[in-house]
Amino acid sequence: MYIDEMLSLLKKYEGFSRHPYLDTVGKSTIGFGRNLDDCGISLEEAEHLLRNDLDRTWKELMQFPWFVTQPGNVKDALINMCFNLGIKRLLTFTKMIEALKNKDYTEGAIEVLDSKWASQVGDRAKDVALMMRQG
Repeated sequence: MYIDEMLSLLKKYEGFSRHPYLDTVGKSTIGFGRNLDDCGISLEEAEHLLRNDLDRTWKELMQFPWFVTQPGNVKDALINMCFNLGIKRLLTFTKMIEALKNKDYTEGAIEVLDSKWASQVGDRAKDVALMMRQG
């Protein structure tokens, strides 16, 4: 059997799931039958996922004028936050966003540090606030 035919056959029997699930023997599985418990993912696969996630994060943020007009350090800080939080939760940082719209990077950094997220991620929030403050 040729590789394309085998791929089609495996796709047919394995089915596709974009979210992890437990297979018939209780193994955590994703995609077309990838056994995460026994096989995991390779470094190359993880880097591919990371690049895709970064690309998605960038596209999500680029739809907001208050992001597009920011200097590089602030964009980096926002990408870092958005990657970790997701766009929906990032958008709940309304005081930070308002400060950034006004180019008040010190206030934006204060809002980052004065959040539940900062207490959850520790040094990451400090680094993000520093990038933001440097505006």
